[in-house]
Formats: sequence, C-alpha cells, structure tokens
Amino acid sequence: MSNNAIIEIGRIAELFRYPIKSMAGIAIESSFLGWHGLGGDRRFAFRRVNEQGGFPWLTASRLSALLCYQPSGHDNNIEEPLPTHVRTPAGAELPLHSEELRQELAEQFGSDLELMRLNHGIFDEAAVSVISASTIEGVARELGYELDRRRFRPNIVLETNQKKIFCEDDWVGGTLIFGDEEYGAAVNVTLRDLRCVMINFDPDTAQNDSYVLKAVGRLNKGNAGVYGTVVRTGILNVGQTVSLKRN
Repeated sequence: MSNNAIIEIGRIAELFRYPIKSMAGIAIESSFLGWHGLGGDRRFAFRRVNEQGGFPWLTASRLSALLCYQPSGHDNNIEEPLPTHVRTPAGAELPLHSEELRQELAEQFGSDLELMRLNHGIFDEAAVSVISASTIEGVARELGYELDRRRFRPNIVLETNQKKIFCEDDWVGGTLIFGDEEYGAAVNVTLRDLRCVMINFDPDTAQNDSYVLKAVGRLNKGNAGVYGTVVRTGILNVGQTVSLKRN
C-alpha cells in the first residue's frame, strides 16, 4: 500500500452543530461543510465584556448552565441555518438578540456580557471536531456506565470499521474524505483534541461528573477525538462513508 492510499474507515453516525458557543447542540441529518465548518456552527457567542485576555467568550466551563439553553427558530433571510430564539431552562422562548436573554445570562455569570456574531465561526482550535463512537464507548467502559455522545460536543461522530478506542490519533496528518473520494468534502486532521472540563458536564442537566475527564486523562493523556481543517467543501450526510487518505 502506498503512503497516500485511500482506505474506507467507516461512516458518519451523527452530525451536530452548535449555533451559539457552549449552548446546546442540534442534531442534524445533513449539512454543508464550508471553509468555516458546518453551516451555522458556532456563529454566535456571548463575550465577557470585562475580560481583557485573548479568550473573551463565555463558555460552559465558567457557566455550566449554558448547556441547558437551546437555540431555536431559523432566520429565513440568511444563507446559513442560524437561530432566532433561545429556549431557557425555565421554558421561556426568548429572542436571541433580546436584552432579557443577555441580562439573564449576565446575572448568572455575575458580570456583563454582550452577544457577538462572527461569520467565520468562534472556534477553540479548528473548525471541525471529529470523534469515533468506539472512543466514547471505550471511555464509558473504563467508567462502568454509559456516556451521552453529546458530552464530547463533536461535529461529526464516526462509526468506524475497527472498534478501537482513540483510533482518531492515527488519523493526524491524514485527510478524511466524506463520500466520493474525488469530489466529496475533505478535512485535514491537524491535531488531537485535548479535552477540558466541558466533557464532565451532562448535556441535559449540566451536572458535573469529574470522573469523565480523569478517565480520558488516564487512558490517553487527556486526548479524545481530533480537530481538522476543511480542504474541500461539500455535503455531509448521516450514513455517508468516510475514507482516510494518508498524506
């Protein structure tokens, strides 16, 4: 086999986008993968007004309750699938740009916030995050109980042919190709995903389980999944085959 051989490694099991950074994700069946990630992914975030450092965004690591806020609605006047409202944990449906939503979050956080929109997305490391179902299942086995895949906040969950925990580590430096090998969307896998406390939080309740991050630390030095950069745009669909090209 040549170094740049293309081999099929599995299929897309789930797709997620997160319209507002650190708020609840949305499971989708299909999405356009553009140069800045999945359409509508992480285009909004609440900025900590008094933060002078290089990472001003409010995340669930600072306010875990953010995970219980659900983006909703759809702005029909724009090309990307962006939300118009947010459903609060109390069940209220508030306009995304409303003072009521901003003030509710600011009061919980304890400091002033403002909503920001960036067309290129607001990402920590790269525009696309990928993890295999076998990695999540392997961590769950270590813990002795089932883990919700959403806890890892992936864009793409793969059902891989080889059921190997942390198989994504072997993809770094290669290219994932979705669907047609010549024309399908493609992502260069650039680095492993070094996890933070975000994976400790239950996606429905925001309850903290510190054993999750500790398990990933023991098993793989804190890494679970990978980040990638889009090198060819295209459509992603649940069930689509995924191949790996060694560069």
